[in-house]
Amino acid sequence: MSWPLAVWTLIGYFTITTNLLVAIVLTGVALGVAAFKSPSLLAGTLLSILLVGIVYALLLRGLRELTAGSELANILLHQATPLMVTAFWLVFVGKGVLRWRDPLLWALYPLGYFLYALARGAVDGHYPYPFINVAEIGLPRTREDAGMIAAAFVLAGEALIWFDHWLAARAKA
Repeated sequence: MSWPLAVWTLIGYFTITTNLLVAIVLTGVALGVAAFKSPSLLAGTLLSILLVGIVYALLLRGLRELTAGSELANILLHQATPLMVTAFWLVFVGKGVLRWRDPLLWALYPLGYFLYALARGAVDGHYPYPFINVAEIGLPRTREDAGMIAAAFVLAGEALIWFDHWLAARAKA
């Protein structure tokens, strides 16, 4: 497989696009770019990478047998990165400033990915995940699956905000 085709294939996966998002945001933080230090952006990035780990653990683990290199990449992308971003957020991101409406803004990223994945699938016939594979499960079931994941994402976002506010109150006490 040529490298352009490999890149095209890889960017079809939420796991890859989200790990790229993490790399871009944390590089911006490391370079001191003020916009990347936004607690809301960092929390939305955290929530997205946590979604990667949770969806993998609950819906995708064991669907494919992985070889040594693939298994290492799998561990790094689905487990290590979510844990490291969580640790970064807990230690280095200011707490108590997130707004209850932030999860709706954060949900634009997975919604955009969902529309992108459906459009790509309609063009090339490949859907990256079984729960959004319109060709196999149909559009109504795909919408249901996406709706459940979106609702879980927003609820998890609200839980993250509650936790953020709890941590801020605890730090003041």
